[in-house]
Amino acid sequence: MKLKDMPIEEIELMSYTDLTYALLKENGKSMNTPSIFREICDLLGYSDSEYTAKIGDYYTSLTIDKRFVLLDNNEWDVRDNHSVEIVIDDDIEEETDEVEEEVESEEETLEDTIDEVVDDESLDDEDDLDDLEIVDEEDLEEE
Repeated sequence: MKLKDMPIEEIELMSYTDLTYALLKENGKSMNTPSIFREICDLLGYSDSEYTAKIGDYYTSLTIDKRFVLLDNNEWDVRDNHSVEIVIDDDIEEETDEVEEEVESEEETLEDTIDEVVDDESLDDEDDLDDLEIVDEEDLEEE
């Protein structure tokens, strides 16, 4: 049954968002906030001052209700009429691969540097030990 054919008592029992859902389904097209709320106010017999006083809360209720989607042209529509397209950007994957290759290259360079330092013959641990002396604790206390 269309909203215009429904008794006012039944319409008054419906929430603004339920009325909006019914209006958008009946019209089959998207509408902007003022137009939708004007139709609702006309159905409920609200005055212009009531329209002005309540439109802010009405807009907030639309943004919270998951049944509706706000389109790029600032019009509301029923979410069921719109699908979400997920696009995977191949450029991001390529950039990730490039970064991974750079990290691997840096790791290899670091490993090569470590290997060079470890293989360096100028680092002879035995030479460093020649200058060391063993000292007893008693000798340390005397000093």
